[in-house]
Amino acid sequence: MNKRSLVSAARWSCVGIAALLLSGCNLELMSPMGDIGAQEKSLILIATGLMLLVVVPVIAMTLIFAWRYRASNTKAKYAPKWSHSTAIEAVIWIVPCIIIAILGTITWRTTHALDPYKPLAHEAKPLTIQAVSMDWKWVFIYPEYGVASVNELALPTNVPVHFEITSDSVMNAFFIPQLGSQIYAMAGMETQLHLIANQPGTYAGLSSNYSGAGFSDMHFTAIATSQQGFQDWINKAKASQLSLDDQTYHALAQPSEKAPVTYYTNVKPGLFNAIIGQYMGDMKMDKIGDAPAQASAIPSPNDHAKAAE
Repeated sequence: MNKRSLVSAARWSCVGIAALLLSGCNLELMSPMGDIGAQEKSLILIATGLMLLVVVPVIAMTLIFAWRYRASNTKAKYAPKWSHSTAIEAVIWIVPCIIIAILGTITWRTTHALDPYKPLAHEAKPLTIQAVSMDWKWVFIYPEYGVASVNELALPTNVPVHFEITSDSVMNAFFIPQLGSQIYAMAGMETQLHLIANQPGTYAGLSSNYSGAGFSDMHFTAIATSQQGFQDWINKAKASQLSLDDQTYHALAQPSEKAPVTYYTNVKPGLFNAIIGQYMGDMKMDKIGDAPAQASAIPSPNDHAKAAE
């Protein structure tokens, strides 16, 4: 390869890298609107930067060595019996070990700090939202208000949101990229997630785990608004003519694609626990069609301890 060809290749490589970087400017994951999302963005950038400390020099040296030791360069030093360099060995072992140690420390700390089950430290009272994945739509239940919605989620800004998540079908994954923290939803199980939206806006939510034919259209809208705007949304849901009772829920649970946004009022008490309970076999849990249980359907660690005694 002559000098002109190498310069041309380098120029086009720079153009390609610049285009790749610019194409990611509008990535939702890189434009967080909540505290959890911001911390995860910081983690991604730090980890990427540390790894590039190895990747970039290796790529640069590969190009430099290929140019310097090309066949036509008669001035390059030829050392066929060279076999060892203590300095090089030290660099290629010590530098990666330091980077791995730093990454390990950061990962350990953020794994605990960003635990999805860990409540957010905030002066405002958390809002509980129960999310149920179906084929192929999302149902959001607001137990404190007795309303529910399909494929639309509303939450007040600067208020911690405690999500209780399950599936009424195959395993799925709940994800709002700009708020952070993807987490899986599984039938017969409840998982939790704590998020907060610091700025008002409309954010895209999705299923990030393939779950069948309608998976590509399994999106929902997350609306972060003021406290008054949130109350207006609740009032709109309460004004719905549809009640979410057993019969309505069974119809809603049937597979459907591109389900429109729908609001429900008079949500059956204990519905979320009943959705989980229908997959629990002979265990004593409330199920669809049964009267709601008085206690939580999910046993606590203290319950297991008492059972062991």
